[in-house]
Amino acid sequence: MVHSALGAPNGARMRSKVSETVRWRTGVDGGATRCRARVRDAAGAALSEASGTAANIHVDFPAAIEVMRGVIASALDKAGLGDADHAWVAIGFGLAGLGDASDAARVEAAFPGFGLVKAANDATTACIGAHGGADGGLVSAGTGSFAIARAEGRETIVGGRGFALGDDGSGSHVGLDALRAATRAADGLGPKSALTAETLGAFGGDVLAMIRWARTASPGDFGAYAPRIFVHAASGDPVALGILANAAGAIATLTRRALALGAARIALAGGVGEALRPYLEPEMAALLARPLYDAMDGAILMAGGVVARVKEAAP
Repeated sequence: MVHSALGAPNGARMRSKVSETVRWRTGVDGGATRCRARVRDAAGAALSEASGTAANIHVDFPAAIEVMRGVIASALDKAGLGDADHAWVAIGFGLAGLGDASDAARVEAAFPGFGLVKAANDATTACIGAHGGADGGLVSAGTGSFAIARAEGRETIVGGRGFALGDDGSGSHVGLDALRAATRAADGLGPKSALTAETLGAFGGDVLAMIRWARTASPGDFGAYAPRIFVHAASGDPVALGILANAAGAIATLTRRALALGAARIALAGGVGEALRPYLEPEMAALLARPLYDAMDGAILMAGGVVARVKEAAP
């Protein structure tokens, strides 16, 4: 578990010591799959967006910084802003792999010349966005998974320990479970189904080829198999349904922990998280709201900005 003091008060408008001369704010969401940036003006109107490749500072800090610089430059250019405008631009970063204040300081130092630069873990900015800056919790399942609770001046992140030690209910583990099921089926140790046949077929029916691939595969490589599992589950494939039942159970466990940490309202985010909603117990699905804003807007709010309007947040 990671605890920290909250970096801003409640409310849709997050205050900060930003000069009144700041005219634009850029929110950056940098993760293991892609990096995205959005620019909003002082009134909260969205001006532009840009995206690039993965930007995980834990995996490769210099490469991640270069990706973020390129994405920010592209977003600002689309908004009609250039180098001469940097002093009037505040940037909020929500970054996968950012672990502590020293990581944040290192990122912030890599972007001199801007009116404000503030960095936090992407769980923090996603939660800020999900509740418009107010207290609350978030359960997110994409390539990885985590839960976060922000309540009464405290922030706690649970899960998100990476592919080897955590990420239960994530796309990477759903994909891994499909490959494991395929190897068991091939060895006569587990049931065969259309899912196991298709998964093994992707390797020419050769279990050894699958093993060789798995030795160097990334979490994202495993996650690439997740969409097919949902397709087979929709057709009633028993192996696929079992995999998604386990994943839904992991989401429920994260949700219960966020509740125990004091989060009154909890949102569900991430492509895999939303796809798992139909497989959750009805009372759990009803408990999990949809985010008000995304992680990019959460980063903008963290940097003292506003967003133009609140979206519907019903489950």
